Amino acid sequence: MPDPSRILVVRTDRLGDVILTLPVLTALRQCFPHAHLAMLLSRYAGAIVEGSPALDQIMYDDDERGLAARGNLMRSIRNSRFDACIVVHPTPRLAWLIWRSGIPLRVGTGYRFYSLLFNRRVYTHRSSAERHELEYNIELLSALGCQATPRKPLAFPLVVQEESQRSLDELLSRWGIRGNYAVIHPGSGGSAREWPREHFALLAAALADRPSLSVVVTGTAEEAPLAEDVVRLSGGRAVSLAGRLSVKELAALLGRAVLVAANSTGPLHLAAALNTPVLGFYPQIPVMGVRRWGPWTDKARVLVPEKPTNCVDCRSPGSKCACMASITVEAAIAAAQELLPNSPVAHAKAHHGS
Repeated sequence: MPDPSRILVVRTDRLGDVILTLPVLTALRQCFPHAHLAMLLSRYAGAIVEGSPALDQIMYDDDERGLAARGNLMRSIRNSRFDACIVVHPTPRLAWLIWRSGIPLRVGTGYRFYSLLFNRRVYTHRSSAERHELEYNIELLSALGCQATPRKPLAFPLVVQEESQRSLDELLSRWGIRGNYAVIHPGSGGSAREWPREHFALLAAALADRPSLSVVVTGTAEEAPLAEDVVRLSGGRAVSLAGRLSVKELAALLGRAVLVAANSTGPLHLAAALNTPVLGFYPQIPVMGVRRWGPWTDKARVLVPEKPTNCVDCRSPGSKCACMASITVEAAIAAAQELLPNSPVAHAKAHHGS
C-alpha cells in the first residue's frame, strides 16, 4: 500500500492524554513529510493545539450530541477523504464511527471486542504499565511502517497565543502577582490519587517564603473550593485562580512559571510540554504510576509513597489515600528546591558539577 497522504489521529479524552499523544503527530510528520495531518479530539483539549504548525486540520468530537450530530461528524470525516486513521484511545463508538466513515486503513488495539473494526491491529496490554503512555501511543505507528523513538522533551510545537498572554497579564496584575511565581494544582478531576490539600498548603507556604516568589493555585471551577482551602490553610500565602482561566490562559500561566507542583494531571503534563520544571505526586499502583504516566521531561522530580505496589488501601476513586499522605511535605520542599533556580541545592549541585 502506498504511503498515506491524509491521516487522522483520534484521541478524544482528557488534556493530559492528548498531550502525551502529540508526539504521534511529530513522528508522522517525520515519516510522511508531505501528508495532511488531522486530529479528532474534544474541544476542551483541542484548545491547546490550535495554531500549531504541526497540524493541518482539527476536528471536534463533542460540539453536539445525539444521532444527528454523530451523522454530521461521520460525514465531515468522510468528506475529508482520509486514507489512514490511528485511534489512539478507542471506544466502541469511535471504532464504529471511523469504520462507517469509510477510511480504508484503520489502526487500533487488537484486544477489544470491537477490534474487528480496525484492519491494522497492534497487540499491546497497556494495563501492564510496563512502558510510558507516550511510548504505547508511538507504538501504534508501527502498523503504518513508521518507526519512531520518542525523546525528551516533548517534540511538539505548542503555541501560546499573544491574546492569551495579554489576558493572563491583566489577570495577574489584578491579583498583584508580579515577577516569578510557582503554580500548585492540588486537584485531579478524579483521574488520579491526590496528595492531601493540607500538604499542598504547607508546600505553598514554604514556597511563598522564598524572596520574590508568588504562589498561584489553579483548578477547574468545580475545584475552586479545594483551591480556596489550600490558600486558607497556607495562611493566605497564595492566590487562587481556580475556575478563572481558559485552557489557553492556563498554558500561558504554566509556561511562565518557575515551578509547577501537581498530582498526575493534565496541567502537570502541559507544564512539562512547555519545558517548565515540574514536581509530581504519584501513587505506587502500577496502572496509575509514574512508569506509565510520569511527566515526559528531564526537568522533573516525582515523589511516590513507600508502599508495596499491590497496596489496595487507596484504590477507590475520591477516597482519602493514606499512601499519598505518607509523602512528606519535607520531601516535597526538598524536591522543589532542587528544581527552583538559585536554590541552595541547585547551587551545590552546580558547584560539584552534577
